[in-house]
Amino acid sequence: MANISKTAQQMPASAIRKLVPFADAAKKEGVKVYHLNLGQPDIKSPKCALDAIRNFNLDHVSYSHSAGLIQLREGLVEKYYKKIGIDIEVSELIVTVAGSESVNLALTITCDPGDEVIVLEPFYTNYNTFAFMNGITLKAIPTDMRAGFQVPPVEEFEKAITDRTKAILLCNPGNPTGTLYSKESMLAIGEIAKKHDLFILSDEVYREFCYTDEPHFSAMNIPGAEQNVILIDSVSKRYNLCGARIGCIVSHNKEVMTAAMKYAQARLCPPVIGQMASIGALDTPDDYFDAVKEEYIKRRDFMIEGLNRIEGVYTPLPMGAFYTIAELPVDDTEKFAKWMLENFRIDNETTMVTPAASFYKTPGKGKNHARIAYVLEVDEMKKALRILEEGLKAYPGRTI
Repeated sequence: MANISKTAQQMPASAIRKLVPFADAAKKEGVKVYHLNLGQPDIKSPKCALDAIRNFNLDHVSYSHSAGLIQLREGLVEKYYKKIGIDIEVSELIVTVAGSESVNLALTITCDPGDEVIVLEPFYTNYNTFAFMNGITLKAIPTDMRAGFQVPPVEEFEKAITDRTKAILLCNPGNPTGTLYSKESMLAIGEIAKKHDLFILSDEVYREFCYTDEPHFSAMNIPGAEQNVILIDSVSKRYNLCGARIGCIVSHNKEVMTAAMKYAQARLCPPVIGQMASIGALDTPDDYFDAVKEEYIKRRDFMIEGLNRIEGVYTPLPMGAFYTIAELPVDDTEKFAKWMLENFRIDNETTMVTPAASFYKTPGKGKNHARIAYVLEVDEMKKALRILEEGLKAYPGRTI
């Protein structure tokens, strides 16, 4: 029998989705699974986005321009980015197949195989996947859970930079930590990038989910770094359109955008129906975002307080996104998560979390950490937390 490639064999499995077969098996047995593992909100998409799909009355779905429908590109520039203080031209934006393609493009465009990209750990696990696909080495700078995973001192970046370093990859607000980086921290990173002529790959897909009085500060607004910054964005979280699979890559750097267009042309075009939904979503009223933000603050406060009440559990207060990293009193969160799905039930229900080890690059780190998404209604989270607490008490690999 023919063998698949070594690259395919070594491709890392998704930490977020690798336990899905165990959840599916539990559901097949009639077990209700509370999903605290996926960043899949239960909040309704804006009516204007769904109406745009319902009112799609063409008799066929043809290709769009490789850069995306002009109505969407112009709409993003005028109705969204300029509204939030990011001043760009239509030529500086390409619509992508979700934020995932934007991440992959940004890495492909800025790095050759063997190059290095600096990340703050813990980091979104799929960064590791895309780096592997491109032959890139991620160099992780650890952050401190007790300090809320904030940006470490500049000296830590200096230690990590080598002659192979090409970029700094950030997620702000952060997945999986929920950390919101301050304007001062972003400016400091900008100075490092300018000093060493590095790119800043800034993943800002959770921009709308900031829970401080200080507004989100985009890397696009770092003075003097206009040619260094590549913005990664998506409609998935902002408009609760995860399945639309529409994102964009944005940069003032013409060379970057010329290269991005070559790759965009190779994959022909982004999903047209998803683009139509995204055009409709641009008319989402401000009160939609206000209500969603208020709901997430309520969910966050309930989740963080509830987690920290459980014996042996610790998690900091996230100031953005809808995730937190929690330290659990277990020998291995992957074993624990699998055990919960296979063995633990309360009233024929169980809870699913994401093991966090693969969100770290440093060997051995994150083994007793879990990423938890507070994307369920409070009543559902209350049940999920009760099951989690009782599961931790009963787990054979409990460490306290």
